[in-house]
Amino acid sequence: MKLKLLFILLAFIGFTSILLAQQGLIASKAMVVSAREEASQIGVNIMKRGGNAFDAMVATELALAVAYPYAGNIAGGGFMVYRLNNGETGALDYREKAPMQASKNMYLDKNNEVIPNLSVNGAMAVGVPGTIAGIFAVHEKFGKLSMQEIMQPVIALAKKGIVVTARQLKQIQNNQKDIIAVSGNQTLYAKPYKIGDTIKYPALANTLERILKNGKDEFYKGETAQKIVAFLQQKGGIISPEDLSKYEAVWRKPVIFKYKDLKIISMSPPSSGGITLQQIMMMIEPYPLAKYGHNSEKYIQLLTEAERRAYADRNYFLGDPYFISIPKNQMVSENYLKQRMKNFNWKQATKSSEISHGNITISESNETTHYSIVDAEGNAIAATTTLNGAYGSKLYSDELGFFFNNQMDDFSAKPGVPNSYGLVGAEANSIAPQKRMLSSMTPTIVEKNGKFFMALGSPGGSTIITSVLQTILNVSEFKMNMQQAVSAPRFHHQWLPDEILFEPNCFAPNLLFNLRKKGYFTNEKSAPVIGKVDAILKWPDGKFEGGADPRGDDTAKGF
Repeated sequence: MKLKLLFILLAFIGFTSILLAQQGLIASKAMVVSAREEASQIGVNIMKRGGNAFDAMVATELALAVAYPYAGNIAGGGFMVYRLNNGETGALDYREKAPMQASKNMYLDKNNEVIPNLSVNGAMAVGVPGTIAGIFAVHEKFGKLSMQEIMQPVIALAKKGIVVTARQLKQIQNNQKDIIAVSGNQTLYAKPYKIGDTIKYPALANTLERILKNGKDEFYKGETAQKIVAFLQQKGGIISPEDLSKYEAVWRKPVIFKYKDLKIISMSPPSSGGITLQQIMMMIEPYPLAKYGHNSEKYIQLLTEAERRAYADRNYFLGDPYFISIPKNQMVSENYLKQRMKNFNWKQATKSSEISHGNITISESNETTHYSIVDAEGNAIAATTTLNGAYGSKLYSDELGFFFNNQMDDFSAKPGVPNSYGLVGAEANSIAPQKRMLSSMTPTIVEKNGKFFMALGSPGGSTIITSVLQTILNVSEFKMNMQQAVSAPRFHHQWLPDEILFEPNCFAPNLLFNLRKKGYFTNEKSAPVIGKVDAILKWPDGKFEGGADPRGDDTAKGF
């Protein structure tokens, strides 16, 4: 038995040292880090031609729709946080909305019970898409190059096709049965693929060519809009021409706060990312994290207890700010957060059943994708985009060449009942026509001494916030470089279910045993991967280091 434990411990030490002995790609002028090499390369090429970070964002976002249809999209949505070279910051919300015919109880049966999978698979799961509105809003406000120059390489990529990687094949195979059930056995994704095959997207290329020719209105009012509505309604959906024509992306103020010597700029509601991140970081700030040690017992305990309390608040108070009043100032006040941590005890876990939301006078899936960009002018963006589930609603239009989102599952179909990712929502995130659903997406930019320091974000549904948190702390508290910070093993707690998720075989058995002795529930089985962080760090000498997550095909490109 002792020998077996020794082997496990040695394997754990070996795995950790391999992860921590890395350095990411270094570039002196500009960089893109995204889920696929093709998308990162297209974004970098745009900047080489004189485009800025925003031109590169448009190109990268669209290229991910081609190269990474698992999460990249033109029929989903997302959030972007930016910092200009003069220090000005802002945020864009291109999150999907509920259709006008949506209603609070649309996913409940006559007994008021949630109908399984109605908000997950098929046309009824689809929210009004925001991605195309988002990229045109970005280009209109900040773009330098023409849309022709930006979109042409993406259209060429769709025609040329994408070579299937081992990870992509696994994604297809894991979801193929559901895709066929929803989209039929003649759909593009019903075919048997193998590693090295090329998948071409001529229908998507045609759709993108129409959008290039006619602009945003093509997707929301033109021929493509008509085809979208006809297709979804034929499949039993409720999105109307008016839903599409009324959709607008919204410029928002980001959530900005200090953590020790850092300034954090993150996403505001309807993303829960920024406020939840702020609550956690304010709760842990008084403690000497570096002294506890990276992924030590005390460090895991402290983060778990802060996360438990912040997620309880997230799920109760947060939603679309146009529909509800969010008590943000109280949620992030020092006194309130001190009270929240008052019953934290190093000797014994706090039970989630004893923690509700605080007294003051929300999920998404792992199948999101994030990319970070810096340009030669000193502008930076962090953008997270999603279809929600893997290949969204599994509904693929072979005529248009893309998957539709299943973002409606991010609402509380029934307050108090967990959605498909285990997040328990409340009234604040209930369904209403034209409402944006709550999100965990946390695109984030970090400043140090008034200068750009880091851009990062992650997919991972409810684990996004904790993945971003741990990556920032890995750099700021534990002095890791960007690649080490991104690669390091992660853990996660989200209030309910009351368990700490650990990436398997990354944490020493005696550490987990000690946590269990204190009353923590540990789970190494449910989350083989926690987040896929794509990040950029600015070094003191002005160079950039890319951290591309080794948990995926993620790649940094720069010059």
